[in-house]
Amino acid sequence: MTPLRPPDKTGAVFLDRDGVINEIIFHQELGVLESPFTPAQFHLKTGVAEAIRRIHRLGLKAVVVSNQPGIAMRHLTKRALEAITQKMQEGLRRRKARLDGIYYCPHHPLKGKGKLRRRCACRKPKPGLLFQAARDLDIDLRRSYLIGDSITDIEAGLRAGCLTFLLAHLKCDLCNLMAQRNIRPHYLVKNLANALKKIRLLEGVRYRRS
Repeated sequence: MTPLRPPDKTGAVFLDRDGVINEIIFHQELGVLESPFTPAQFHLKTGVAEAIRRIHRLGLKAVVVSNQPGIAMRHLTKRALEAITQKMQEGLRRRKARLDGIYYCPHHPLKGKGKLRRRCACRKPKPGLLFQAARDLDIDLRRSYLIGDSITDIEAGLRAGCLTFLLAHLKCDLCNLMAQRNIRPHYLVKNLANALKKIRLLEGVRYRRS
């Protein structure tokens, strides 16, 4: 008896969280733009739920991969991060959207406290979070995409073998940084909706060639 051929692995769209899924917060006491430290500070960006629904309509998985060093730097607790994550999931659920996986790196190599101060394999620009998600969720990284708003996001996606999208305005400092580090996203896009339009076109081409 001939064994059944296992189904092909699916692709995914990996999403950075802060600046892509939710708004960045200005923390006046620290004088920095950073991720939210409390659930009250967490707000989904406009159009995120629709973008995630589009990801699933394309037959792809939607996975968050995010550095969250605020835990290591004691800006927030693990319980606060869990509450923020729950608010994100509930907000998406109310809008008929869902995430297939959420992966965080809680470490910081320089500013971390205690055991969380270390050089790890999961902190972007290293691709450890993407590799872990691929193992857990049976994802083909070569058929996957990464959408982020920083060079570290893009580098992680490139190192994992994904097509990469940078949400960015064409600012000189960003262009200079990309040139200095010799890192180029595959696509520069204005927002998440534009990234999904391009992915839909790419998936159409891939389907016709298969």
